[in-house]
Amino acid sequence: MSTTLTIRIDDETKERLNRLAESVARSKSYLVTRALQDYLEMNEWQVKAIKKAVIKADSPDAKFAVHEDVSAWLETWGTKNEKEPPQCG
Repeated sequence: MSTTLTIRIDDETKERLNRLAESVARSKSYLVTRALQDYLEMNEWQVKAIKKAVIKADSPDAKFAVHEDVSAWLETWGTKNEKEPPQCG
């Protein structure tokens, strides 16, 4: 089952969509639907991961690394003197 959704796009975006639809032999509707599905999937995953991380960080037993230690560790990434990651305390 599907439904209709009306959106406003600028002329350049519409033309780009037209050209792409022609070149891949798909309808504009198909391309927009796929793009929207991909966008939703990506963003829903990120929001879920962030909410999970916030819950974990807010828990009474949460442990964190010292910012300065993390920064110092990151400064060594990709060098021959790369340090071990800091421990959470």
